[in-house]
Amino acid sequence: MATIRLTAAQAMVRWLCRQHVLVDGREVPYFAGVWAIFGHGNVAGLGEALHAARDALPTWRAHNEQGMAHAAIAYAKQMRRQRAMVCTTSIGPGATNMVTAAALAHVNRLPVLLVPGDIYASRRPDPVLQQIEDFGDAQVSANDCFRPVSRYFDRIVRPEQLIDALPKALATMLDPASCGPATLAFCQDVQAEAFDYPEAFFAHRVWHQRRPPADAQELAALTEAIKASQRPLIVAGGGVRYSLAESALGALAEATGIPVAETQAGKGSLPWQHPRALGSIGVTGSAAANAAAQEADLIIGIGTRLQDFTTGSRSLFPDRKLFQVNAQAFDAHKHGAEPVLGDARVVIEALHAQLHNWRVPEDSMLRHRDAVADWNSMVDAVTAGEAGQAMPSDAQVIGAVQRSVSEDVVVVCAAGGLPGELHKLWRTSRPGGYHVEYGYSCMGYEIAGGLGVKMAEPQREVVVLVGDGSYLMMNSELATSVMLDRKLIVVLLDNGGFGCIDRLQRATGGAGFNNLLADARHEVLPDIDFAAHARSLGALSEHVATLGQLADALGRARAADRSYVVVIDADPSRTTEAGGWWWDVAVPEVSDRTEVNAARRAYEAGVRMKRDLS
Repeated sequence: MATIRLTAAQAMVRWLCRQHVLVDGREVPYFAGVWAIFGHGNVAGLGEALHAARDALPTWRAHNEQGMAHAAIAYAKQMRRQRAMVCTTSIGPGATNMVTAAALAHVNRLPVLLVPGDIYASRRPDPVLQQIEDFGDAQVSANDCFRPVSRYFDRIVRPEQLIDALPKALATMLDPASCGPATLAFCQDVQAEAFDYPEAFFAHRVWHQRRPPADAQELAALTEAIKASQRPLIVAGGGVRYSLAESALGALAEATGIPVAETQAGKGSLPWQHPRALGSIGVTGSAAANAAAQEADLIIGIGTRLQDFTTGSRSLFPDRKLFQVNAQAFDAHKHGAEPVLGDARVVIEALHAQLHNWRVPEDSMLRHRDAVADWNSMVDAVTAGEAGQAMPSDAQVIGAVQRSVSEDVVVVCAAGGLPGELHKLWRTSRPGGYHVEYGYSCMGYEIAGGLGVKMAEPQREVVVLVGDGSYLMMNSELATSVMLDRKLIVVLLDNGGFGCIDRLQRATGGAGFNNLLADARHEVLPDIDFAAHARSLGALSEHVATLGQLADALGRARAADRSYVVVIDADPSRTTEAGGWWWDVAVPEVSDRTEVNAARRAYEAGVRMKRDLS
């Protein structure tokens, strides 16, 4: 057997370069590149190997390990899990900085290969710099933090382990059911050790996306349930988009008349103008979609994990018959659903064939059409604003942004109040135009995520909406976007703190406390010049005072040659009241505040609506 002598780090990099997939019928490397912040634990081993392969496998430098992993995850999300990136760090704080991002990828079922440096397998210099010592278990390192937030985890303590570990990691990342982060904790001395690897290990390989069909009995049960229903509703989740099933779903909905509501991850499964599109569902849902869910006699989840915002904490459709189409059995059985295990597109196409000549009753379709028209009128009203208006609501800023950009834009957001407003109000016309991370609702994702989106689709305009609190948590990859010439337009809404959680605090009867800067303990309120800060990172920027000035600034931003930040002050107290649904946020049973006691009574009434199936 022919062999080649390489260090373990060189072997890993060579293997990564040889893995390919088909995207739109074209063969491309599966790994688009490597994000690396070098340090103690990866600079000598992996650093040397990546330098040698820098033309075949590009390496990018970031400013924060969590941020670079967010960028990698956003890239995979925007590529609809067809391609992924690698992230490597040092053994100590660099590694643990990535744990939050690993959790985000785990929750959202998104692939990323994490390669943190690890302690010496030989233990020669034990304890090595940055090593976490467990007094009772010498095998523990900081990288064990990745175990609960990784779909696949291994610690590489021998160079030949890569022959087994790398294919298993990639198989996990490509599997529609197990997809998520894979972590290979790479002992730093092992990175530098040589081994005679079989040349066959580095053979060119093309992987394919598995599309499992549904079990015939499960598909038949769903088909018969639809035919027996009068008011079915499809809830489209992220699995529709990851399966590239948007066109198939649109065709099914048009042929049968079944209306479609969308989760955060599923938003954009249908164009907002589609005649069967009801918009968002759940806690941040449209009135049209939530009314349809209330009156439905059959709910069909497709590619959704049915988290609490989607189901209104199990109160939105508590007594409806529920089917779950999902590639993952864990999700397909949730909430007492009838499972249909299979790929979203394959199942949708099979349903389309089985439901030939069957349609929803005409009166139901007319009722949904009228509800959508009423909702769209409301959206127009709440997103409108006068040109000279200062301190606009989030909704009015969203409206100004929507009117200023093209239909092909990608809007990026993550945490706070903006995702809820965007879920209700943003109008997505093109596939991939809505990129909001709300599975983990991770503050600090926005700018790094926008960078990943721009790397996935450099030809599209990317607009990041971010609040001041999230911007202050993580903004460093704005400088990376300038360095890599990946232009972002960032609209920063400054509402003086954590406005969303302040509203939740007050809604549950609490006093304004420790959320808005004005309500936090302070001697002097900070006067933060966000525009100046953005300029210090190399971006162009300006602060505007009114909606009219915002529209003009967005025109300048679109014409600019680099990332551009527009800052506008926003009202922290105003949110869109229309639509929405109850959300289970526990309120104290005992309090000396009358507002809390009133909120507790309302909470108990909400709990009684819940679906109590496991």
